[in-house]
Amino acid sequence: MAEHKKSNKGLVCVLILVSILLVVVPFLALRGAEFGGSDDAGSQMVNEVTGTEYEPWFTPVLENLIGGEIPGEIESLIFCVQTGIGVGILAFCFGYLVARKKYSRGQEE
Repeated sequence: MAEHKKSNKGLVCVLILVSILLVVVPFLALRGAEFGGSDDAGSQMVNEVTGTEYEPWFTPVLENLIGGEIPGEIESLIFCVQTGIGVGILAFCFGYLVARKKYSRGQEE
């Protein structure tokens, strides 16, 4: 039995275009807007609700070790590494589940 593979070039092109639009449209639609992080927005909301200045409960471990604030580039790098590790774990788990299902079918036949 020969397997027939369909070409999904059109679908791939549309998905790439949609991804690019998801990135570009907010910058074009909201010119001059400030895109801040959730930490800043959260502390501003606490200030509005309580009427007092927000004080963090603790300082990050790395800030204590280096004796100052972590540069933005390093903070972004650490966040990206954490994201990569999480994606790797999820991909492994999904791959394991798919392979388990695939190979368990082969043994039944």
